[in-house]
Amino acid sequence: MPLNAAMSQFEAARPMLMGLAYRMLGSYSDAEDVVQDVAMQWMKADHTAIDVPSAWLTTVCTRKALDVLKSAQRTREHYVGDWLPEPVHTNPASGNLQTPENDILLAESLTTAFLLVLERLAPKERAAFLLHDVFGMSYKDIALSLDSNEAGCRKLTSRARANLSKADANHSTSASRQNELVSIFRTALETGSVDQLADQLAADVSLCSDGGGKAISILRTLQGPEVLTFIRKVIVPKWEKSEFSVENINASPTLIARQHGVAFASISFVCDDAGKVSHMFIMRNPEKMSGLHQNAAPKPIE
Repeated sequence: MPLNAAMSQFEAARPMLMGLAYRMLGSYSDAEDVVQDVAMQWMKADHTAIDVPSAWLTTVCTRKALDVLKSAQRTREHYVGDWLPEPVHTNPASGNLQTPENDILLAESLTTAFLLVLERLAPKERAAFLLHDVFGMSYKDIALSLDSNEAGCRKLTSRARANLSKADANHSTSASRQNELVSIFRTALETGSVDQLADQLAADVSLCSDGGGKAISILRTLQGPEVLTFIRKVIVPKWEKSEFSVENINASPTLIARQHGVAFASISFVCDDAGKVSHMFIMRNPEKMSGLHQNAAPKPIE
């Protein structure tokens, strides 16, 4: 196969490969490394022996992501404070991605809450679930990717669904409600008054912040009344001179805080059945925020 044709086939598959690797790893930078390795292996492959290029590429990507995931899980055991997935733009206005909003399941599987629930699955359970339930692959193709058999892959997917159900993985909050909450939080930051925000919080609300030991951040998840106290006494006074914008991050309206164009925090929410905020996620780790700076190129995720 001519080099140009081989590269064209790979580039056509790249968004899906990035989407798979990112969901597997929760890290855009690690996903980029995985997909780059796939590209190098693809260019060295004997293309005449490959019947279905997309299946071959998916298999190699899955196996490489599983290898990286095993190493990442060991590293995260020593992570400073709470770990959150790396935030990525999923804004259809960028024109550089096939927007996940075209598929509800793809969009929901990109939210911070869902990615955190995926962390509870065994690596092969995570892979089987994503390949079948999110990306619609057949169990026959999944068996090739996981070096297993169809029956085994069905069991992996079934166990994943059961574990996700136990973990209450259905953390879906409408975009309109997300926008409303972001607006209320932004008003609290700009005015210093948290009264309206207080009315939106569930009694058992939690706040999780990821600084990774590289930015000043809380090292444990806050619960209940201490969440509002932290917002009023720490966040509001420290962020008062920041610039705020609302952007589509991980398929959800998210508040981004910047100083001089450099993003230093992203804030998103999850609601309970009553529409109250049950979880707040704040990203502070500068190594994970680089893609949100004003001069950063959009990162395509499918």
